[in-house]
Amino acid sequence: MEMLPKAILGRTGLEVTRLGFGCANYRDNITHWTPEQATKGWNMALDAGINFFDTAYDYVNSEEWIGWALRSRYDEFYLASKCGCTDTRPTSNDSNHSWTRDNLFRNIEISLRRLNRDSIDIIQLHNATVEECEKGDLVRALSDIRDQGMVKWIGSSTTNPDLPTFLSWGVFDVMQIPYSALQRQHELWIEKAAKEGVGIIIRGGVAQGETGVGRGASDTWEIFDKASLKDLMENNETPSSFVLRYTLSHPNADTIIVGTTKTEHLQENIDATLRGPLNADVYNETKRRLALAGEIPDPL
Repeated sequence: MEMLPKAILGRTGLEVTRLGFGCANYRDNITHWTPEQATKGWNMALDAGINFFDTAYDYVNSEEWIGWALRSRYDEFYLASKCGCTDTRPTSNDSNHSWTRDNLFRNIEISLRRLNRDSIDIIQLHNATVEECEKGDLVRALSDIRDQGMVKWIGSSTTNPDLPTFLSWGVFDVMQIPYSALQRQHELWIEKAAKEGVGIIIRGGVAQGETGVGRGASDTWEIFDKASLKDLMENNETPSSFVLRYTLSHPNADTIIVGTTKTEHLQENIDATLRGPLNADVYNETKRRLALAGEIPDPL
């Protein structure tokens, strides 16, 4: 079996597959998915060699199902979760957040019970702002959680305008950042963060899949058409695969967590990752066309 490419996740030193698995699609408010369906997809991912999984406290089912379905395979992958959430099951995973020390400790303690683990590799703030982080003294709370052995590394799932300030603090081992050809805002900031030793987890690396096939928004995928990117695709390549390969072309995208509930989409993601980044000429032409279409990175 051909091996998936790997990268070092910044200062953590973890050697992660460049394709990871995001578990948000199995959260508690999507009631038509079953534990058996989740288990099938997760085991397929592990069998293919994917060794990085990302979940969150407020995905609920996702953590619980991982806890019983993958417990016997925990030595095969690294696991990250997120905190700062409140549990609103069964109505929605889009819970209110509570940015307090007590809630962060509550989150990680419950997450570990759900996951049937004594510790996990990474805990991340689930999109806290700089103001919320400072007001709640959240970095100190995360550091104490790490010091107590419940996690090994701390991070933040974040975006601009908060990302630059978080980076300047120098405290986060990893950052989870949205990025793809159709969402280039953080392209330069990803490079800057990586140069400072931060491990980069990419979400949105396929822009949620093309409209009508995946869950991608039509206004996002309009950029793909406006930039005429279909002309640059290889034979037997889908738009989603092309976008994933663009994301893989960023040398600092350590692991790209792509979630799916369909095994055929998972296989497509695996195949695209094995095909590898776009060649240099296509990559540069893609950037040129995207810029002409108005899709450019935020400045540093």
